[in-house]
Amino acid sequence: QRLKTGSIDFAYETKAFNYDRGIKLLADVMDVEEAGVLDCFVQAGAELERTQVAPEADAFTYAAIASHEGVTTTEAGLSNAKATDVLATLRKVTNATDEAQATPGSRYLFITPTLKGVLDDYSLANPDMSNRVLTRFCRVVEVPQARFYTKITLNSGDSEKLGYAKAADGSVINFMVVEKSVVIKFDKHVASRVFSLDELENLDSYMMKYRKYGIVELVDNKLAGVAVSAAPPIWPSKSSQPQQTLGGP
Repeated sequence: QRLKTGSIDFAYETKAFNYDRGIKLLADVMDVEEAGVLDCFVQAGAELERTQVAPEADAFTYAAIASHEGVTTTEAGLSNAKATDVLATLRKVTNATDEAQATPGSRYLFITPTLKGVLDDYSLANPDMSNRVLTRFCRVVEVPQARFYTKITLNSGDSEKLGYAKAADGSVINFMVVEKSVVIKFDKHVASRVFSLDELENLDSYMMKYRKYGIVELVDNKLAGVAVSAAPPIWPSKSSQPQQTLGGP
């Protein structure tokens, strides 16, 4: 009996944290006195999470995946596409990831509600037609288009607007296929603290400080488990200048 021998090269690759965002919210002492500290900042914190933190974290995650070097992005204008066109595109993607031996049992489909609605209406109206390609995903997640871009701009503290926007050279994403083990996503530090009136010498206010520090990265030898379909980019006028484009914040 002949035995073949080999070797194992086991090493860690350094991945830098790439998301660090924070904000300070001030509440006038009279407003806090009338509403109560707890009610004021619990509601403010909940609204911050709902309207700013969660949408930006989602947008950052999808943009980080789509813009990662080595990820395949296919341009397709699907805004007026028929369900059969979307299904055919999804089948092409699943075929490619299947042949690359990505694991179907942990493969997710992220898709806009509009395109998902097109598929749902088609299935209801055509029960005898096949939409079995959707069974090739362990879960289908609907992502609002406002959070679904290939690249985003994170507004700086000097900007009048909070949050993010589609980058000048970014595109809207139609759908994204992701095998779970490809993604590295971890929030190392999330801090929220309310400072009282006595702690702020120069202000007649209370203050809530919020910060989130984390990473969204990909395992480079598993990129065949990711595929992105995006509309062709629409280039703005030369006068438009992005602030800070992902990439990294």
